[in-house]
Amino acid sequence: MSGEIQFAVPGNPVGKGRAKAARRGNYVTMYTPQKTVNYESLVAYSAHIAMNGRALITGAVTVDLDIRVQIAESWSHKKKKQAVDGVIHPTKKPDIDNVEKAIFDGMNGVVWKDDVQVISVSKRKRYSDVPGVFVIVREIQSTIY
Repeated sequence: MSGEIQFAVPGNPVGKGRAKAARRGNYVTMYTPQKTVNYESLVAYSAHIAMNGRALITGAVTVDLDIRVQIAESWSHKKKKQAVDGVIHPTKKPDIDNVEKAIFDGMNGVVWKDDVQVISVSKRKRYSDVPGVFVIVREIQSTIY
């Protein structure tokens, strides 16, 4: 391992939205939903700060994602405690894979050249009093035989 980048994306995690189609006269154009664009920009900003002027990673990387979703305000104190303690698990949106896609796309051109460089991912979704996604990117040192 030659390097590691750690950062947090604050706020409730957002899954990558599906491309939308819109008719513009005789043409149909595809666009990314604004919520996804905004979230990927927040990811890029958070990653940029963590990079602190470092050059893009060009080799293989592993990624750890700790996805923390907000607990509903309407829940009882007992249920909130169970959620924080991991007794109750988040089985609703956002989908863990879509959050991964949004995080990875937000890091393209900021942390690495492209997310094809990711060779291994560890991800976890859980409830937390402080929502956000905590990201660790580890650069893999290649060994040539």
